[in-house]
Amino acid sequence: MKIVIAPDSYKGSLSAKEVGNTIRKAFNLEIPEAEVVVIPMADGGEGTLDALLFSTQGQSVSTTATGPLGERINTCYGILGDKETAVIEMARVAGLLMVPEDKRNPALTTTFGLGELIAEAIDKGLRKFIIGLGGSATNDGGLGMLQALGAGFLDLEGNQVKPVGESLQKIARLDFSNLHPNLKACKFRIASDVENPLCGENGASYIFGPQKGATGEQVMALDKGMRNYADLVEEQLNNNLQNIPGAGAAGGLGFGFLALSAEIISGSQVVAEAAGLEDQIKEADWVITGEGQSDYQTLYGKAPLYVANLAKKYGVGTILISGGLGKGHEQLLEHFVSCHAIVNAPMQVEQAIADAEALLFSCARNITRLINKASQLK
Repeated sequence: MKIVIAPDSYKGSLSAKEVGNTIRKAFNLEIPEAEVVVIPMADGGEGTLDALLFSTQGQSVSTTATGPLGERINTCYGILGDKETAVIEMARVAGLLMVPEDKRNPALTTTFGLGELIAEAIDKGLRKFIIGLGGSATNDGGLGMLQALGAGFLDLEGNQVKPVGESLQKIARLDFSNLHPNLKACKFRIASDVENPLCGENGASYIFGPQKGATGEQVMALDKGMRNYADLVEEQLNNNLQNIPGAGAAGGLGFGFLALSAEIISGSQVVAEAAGLEDQIKEADWVITGEGQSDYQTLYGKAPLYVANLAKKYGVGTILISGGLGKGHEQLLEHFVSCHAIVNAPMQVEQAIADAEALLFSCARNITRLINKASQLK
């Protein structure tokens, strides 16, 4: 019997790797002869780097870079087991949680550090990149990233503008002549489930600016600046990019990567493909997945649904084990053989989070016993 365990994290309590290993323990106890493969999942946000390094036996590289407020920070990126692909999480170099609440202002944050990490990886000989865009604190359209990679964004006096969101409306001229010489040889795959365009009422500034600390007045100024910036970039590249779905992801960073000919695809797809999930599922008898909270929103591109659809392609049943089941979870039964919440008694959320590992093991053990008994009855 082969079991593939491919969960997302239980945010706030267990990482995807911890969820997978806890479920694995239940199978090792009840069906010790089973082949159990753990492939942690993520959607491009927090946990993407750890999931990919675990699945591919990659390595983490510690370094320093410019943080979201322009300060030097300790951070890291990853190199996959293929020794050819770099993985960078936006949240680790310019993440919203890195900025104190009283300093959150997307007019003053930057993606410059992300560009520094990319340049460092290129200088190490890496040419393939996976970038997770989730959890950003920025709204600079990738201005900072591109500057760190050698692009010039000049004001009316011919001076390089500061690499922050409020500078977008000051740009008068571009100079891409000094871009990193090896950029053209690089392939960027962007992990993001955001489909917003760059500008307008559904764009980066209006939709995501307020949650990053922007006032109503700032939102309008940022959007106006973003349009100016985008028009100049498109003119330089002779390409229309700002209305491509995902251009508005991570404060317009999606647009910045589109300017580098990047491919924006589902975060779950990026992680699954890099980890070889489909090849493992082909030979599986059961697939187990889960997340912190499953409800009707799981149907909109969340990792467990991606896993279930992949398993369905090969006629393999998928079981969902999540921290909790919320509104509309009944709809999930169209995609999963069964859906389970690990909470087994009335309790406060804080207690459930604190006891998540024990609760998950207990739930997984019961499910494992059912699977074992069903296999014996065949």
